[in-house]
Amino acid sequence: MAGPDPVTTRRDDEHAQEAPRPGRELARIDATVTGRVQGVGFRWFVLDAARRLELRGWVANAFDGSVRCVAEGPRGDLEALVAELERGPSGARVDRVVPRWGRAAGGLADFEIRSGAHPGD
Repeated sequence: MAGPDPVTTRRDDEHAQEAPRPGRELARIDATVTGRVQGVGFRWFVLDAARRLELRGWVANAFDGSVRCVAEGPRGDLEALVAELERGPSGARVDRVVPRWGRAAGGLADFEIRSGAHPGD
């Protein structure tokens, strides 16, 4: 008889997290979105998409007028988030999305909006 799936592990930040299933390894993106992306509900749009995908991380406006999004989760879910970033909400005009991919580092809480230009994690 197989053991329970998924296995729950503890992370350094004391948030419980499910261990990834085979083929759903965790990854991280640090994406910059440029265009008309501030003052149009873009961060709320990203928050909604990321929470639907059950990702951890944050989104914040940057001083240069772009939006920065850092997220961790299964790679397929992150790819879906990048597609949402490219689409944006109806009032936005997305010129470019530059996702930088990496390994999940942990330490991120439930997805949130951070105010102002955030120095990162």
